[in-house]
Amino acid sequence: MKKIIWKIEPLGLPLVLRHCKKCGKTSEFSCSGQFRVNAQRKYLDIWLIYKCAKCDTTWNAAVYSRVSPQALNANLLEGFYSNEEGLARQYAMDFRFLKGNGADVLRPSCSVLGDIPASGEVSEVEIQSEYPFPVKVSTLVRDKLCLSQKDYLERVTEGKIRSSAGQDLRKCRLKNGMVLIFQ
Repeated sequence: MKKIIWKIEPLGLPLVLRHCKKCGKTSEFSCSGQFRVNAQRKYLDIWLIYKCAKCDTTWNAAVYSRVSPQALNANLLEGFYSNEEGLARQYAMDFRFLKGNGADVLRPSCSVLGDIPASGEVSEVEIQSEYPFPVKVSTLVRDKLCLSQKDYLERVTEGKIRSSAGQDLRKCRLKNGMVLIFQ
């Protein structure tokens, strides 16, 4: 059995939908990549800043609220102060964090890097993602293999594409990763 790895690479940070007070309607907000750290006596508030795509109004997504500086790892705290790009990306790609802040997350475009399984050969494809990515597996496979919905469902029904864990490939989402068997 041939083993193949597919890496999911987001082509940008996801946009979020929020009500913009200045626009007066629901608008797309993009991550600025910057944190705001505010000290209130002995405690800190930390936010990730988003900007409205239409009017540049800001929205602060709460990362920490009323947390003691001693409760945070020194490197993490320095990352917030210095607006570390990787740290901002980590929070911006965390769909649970964004939904917890009351935002509707738009799925970012992504590319699937890796070889295509050879036809007629049994292959194990491990799909890896650095970030929790709640995209349907069917969407990734169809895009990578240039399959129509009908062709994809036919292959799943016939067992030519299946999950090693027995998940329903018509409905399941990727999250962090998964292993597929192609026949």
